[in-house]
Amino acid sequence: MSNSARGPQLNRRHFLKASVAVGGGLIINLSLDPSFSAAADADFAPNAFIRIDRKGLVTLVMPQVEMGQGIYTAQAMLLAEELEVALDDVKLEHAPVDETLYAHPMLGRQMTGGSTSIRAFWTPLRIAGATARTLLIQAAAKEWNVDPVTCRAEDGFVLDVSGTRKLAYGELVDMAASLPVPAPETVTLKSPEDFKLLGTSAKRLDTPGKVDGSLNYGIDAFPQGTKIAAIAISPVLGGKPKSVNEQAALGVNGVRQVVLTDEAVAVVADHTSAAKKGLEAASIEWDDGPNAQVSSADIVRHLEQESLKPGAIAHSEGDVTTALASAAQRIDAVYQLPFLSHTAMEPMNCTVHVRKDTCQLWVGTQNLSAAKMAAATLTALAPEKIIINNHIIGGGFGRRLEADGIAHAVKVAMQVDGPVKVIWSREEDIQHGYYRPYYYDRISGGIDEQGNPVAWMHRVSGSSIFARIAPAAMRNGVDPDGVEGAAHPPYSLPAIHVEFNQVEPQGVLTSWWRGVGPSHNVFVVESFIDELAAAANADPVEYRKRLLAENPRALRVLELAAEKAEWGRPLSARQGRGVAVQFAFGSYLAMIADATVEADGTVRVTRIVTAVDCGLTVNPDTIAAQMEGGALYGLTAALYGAITLKDGRVEQSNFHDYLPLRIEEAPHVETHIIPSAEPPGGIGETATSAVFPAVTNAIFSATGKRVRTLPVNPEDLKA
Repeated sequence: MSNSARGPQLNRRHFLKASVAVGGGLIINLSLDPSFSAAADADFAPNAFIRIDRKGLVTLVMPQVEMGQGIYTAQAMLLAEELEVALDDVKLEHAPVDETLYAHPMLGRQMTGGSTSIRAFWTPLRIAGATARTLLIQAAAKEWNVDPVTCRAEDGFVLDVSGTRKLAYGELVDMAASLPVPAPETVTLKSPEDFKLLGTSAKRLDTPGKVDGSLNYGIDAFPQGTKIAAIAISPVLGGKPKSVNEQAALGVNGVRQVVLTDEAVAVVADHTSAAKKGLEAASIEWDDGPNAQVSSADIVRHLEQESLKPGAIAHSEGDVTTALASAAQRIDAVYQLPFLSHTAMEPMNCTVHVRKDTCQLWVGTQNLSAAKMAAATLTALAPEKIIINNHIIGGGFGRRLEADGIAHAVKVAMQVDGPVKVIWSREEDIQHGYYRPYYYDRISGGIDEQGNPVAWMHRVSGSSIFARIAPAAMRNGVDPDGVEGAAHPPYSLPAIHVEFNQVEPQGVLTSWWRGVGPSHNVFVVESFIDELAAAANADPVEYRKRLLAENPRALRVLELAAEKAEWGRPLSARQGRGVAVQFAFGSYLAMIADATVEADGTVRVTRIVTAVDCGLTVNPDTIAAQMEGGALYGLTAALYGAITLKDGRVEQSNFHDYLPLRIEEAPHVETHIIPSAEPPGGIGETATSAVFPAVTNAIFSATGKRVRTLPVNPEDLKA
C-alpha cells in the first residue's frame, strides 16, 4: 500500500493488542506509547479504542472531542470502513483521561485542535479497525477449518468464499480474542478505490441527540446535590477583590455561600437566578493591580515600536535587500489585526466535586491533559485521583484548550460541600478570554518592469502562544504558528525574507483562536499579493496563476474557484469580487467572495465560493459544513470583531458591542472539493483564514480602497 493511501506517518509506533473483555468480547487497544505492554491487558481493557461485545455492538472510544466539527462521525467512519460495519452500528464513548492511550500523535497531549483530528488518526483508527476485521476473519476460518484468505468481512458478518456460510461478529468475538494479534505492519488496509464509506456524505451521528435534547453538553451536567455558582472575575488582569458585601448577597433567597478566591468572587446558590442576583447584591469593589492603566492605544504603540526592530528569521532565500533596491517599483504596507474573542455559544462552565481523596469534574474541554494537571495542582491530589467526565462542547474555537475556566471552578469547589456548577455569564466570557493575538505586520515587495515580484520582505510582530504553552516548539526565536502561511507562501518568489518578532502585550492573555497564525498571515499575504497585482495592472486571478505555475495543487483550486465563481463576469457599481489562495493546515484552498459596498460604507458579502484540496476525504458533507461555518465565523471577525481595552478593562461585554453576523447578513457559501489521493489535510480552520482577504480584496475591487486594518471600518468606505 502506498504512503499516500495510509495517510501521514506517525512519529510514534502503533501497538495493537486483543484481549478478553469483561463479560466477553473483543477489545482492540491502540496505544501511541511505545512503552505500552501487552502484559497489562486487564488494566487497559476499559481504555480500548474499539470494543465489540457478544451482541455484535461496536463501540469506538473517541480519542478526540466533538465541538461541532463533525469529528465523531468522521472518526467513526474511519473505523467502520476498515471494520466492515455500517456507520449506524457504531456506538461512541468519550475517552477517559489517559495520555498513555489517547495522546494525540501529532500534538503529544490528550487534546483536540489545530485541524488535526483526521490527519492524526487517519492511520491509527483504520489500523485498529483492520486489525479487528483480520482477527474476526481468522476466528471464522478456524471455526470452519478453512484458510482465512477464503473468507471476507461484510456488514458485520464474516462470510466464506461461497457466501453460503456466515457468522455475525458477536458470535466470533471470544474466539477472536484468543488469537495472536497481527503486527501492525502486516495488517492490510483498504485502498482508496475500495472504500465504501469514506468519501461519501454520511449523516452525522450526533444530530439526533442534538435535535431531541438527549445529548448532554458540559453545561447540562447535573450530578445529585449540585449547587449553582455565578462568578465575577477581576475586570483587570492581575486584580483582586477589595471589598464584598457578603451579607447582602446571603440575604438573597436561595443563596447559600459567598466564595472568594485570589482573583474572583463566586456566589453559590440553589439555582442560577439566585446566584446571579446574589452576585449583583455583593457590590464587589476591585483592586485593579498593576494593569489598571493599560489601553489598546498603549499596546498598539508598543507593537509599532517593536516592529521597527529586526526579528528572528523564519525563512530567507535570495538577496532581498538588493532586489528591493533594484526593483522597478517598490510597495510598502503595514497591516494590523485586532484581539479577537472566541464567543462560543456555550459559555465557559465546569461542574466540580472536591472530596478529601478525589476531585471529579464534568466539563467540555479540548485539552484533557491540561484540565487534569490544573485540578491536580490546585487540590494537591495525585493525578490519578482526578476524574474527568468530558462532554460534547457547544463551540470551542481554541478557547477550551485553556484550563482557566476549570481552575476557577476547582478553586470555588474546594470551598463548597458537594458538587458545584460554575457558569460564566456572557459578559465574563467575553471580558475574561484568552484572545487571538493583536498582530502588527510590516511588509515590502518589489516588482520588475513586467510586474513580476522580485523581492518579498515580511516581518510579523505579535504575541507568541507557543512560547507560553510549549516553549520547546520555538525554533531560534520563531513561533511556527505565528508564521504559518507567511514563512512559505504558495507562490514562487525569487527573493523572500520573513521574520517573527515576539511582542507580548501588557494586561492581556493570548491563545489559539480558530485559525490563529494563518488567520492573520493569509490576510496579510493575500492582501499584499493583490497590491502587487494592482501595481502591475494585472487581473488578481491571472497574476496568481503566473506565480503558481510550480504549485499544481494550489493552481488547481484557484482555477476551479474562479470557474465556479464566474470570475470576470461584469459587476455593478460598488460591487466587487475578491480572491484568496492558501496552503494551511495541510490543505489547499481558494476562496472568492462577492461583496457590495453601500454608499454609507456598509459591506454586504453576498456569495462565497470555495475550492478545496484536502487530500483523501472522509465525509464531504462535513467538509462543506466546515467551509460554511468557518467562512461565516471569519466573516464575523472581518466585519465586526475587535476586543479593545481601556483602563485595563475589556470594553466589549455582550453581543450588542461584540457583534455576531446576523442571519440576514449571511452569504451563500458553496464548496467544491477536488478529488485527491494525497494524505488528508485539515478542514476546521481553513475557511476562517481565507475569508479575511477574499472579502477585503472584494472591497478593493468595489471601491478602490485598500483595507489594511481589521475589522472593516465603514467610515473609510463611504462613497
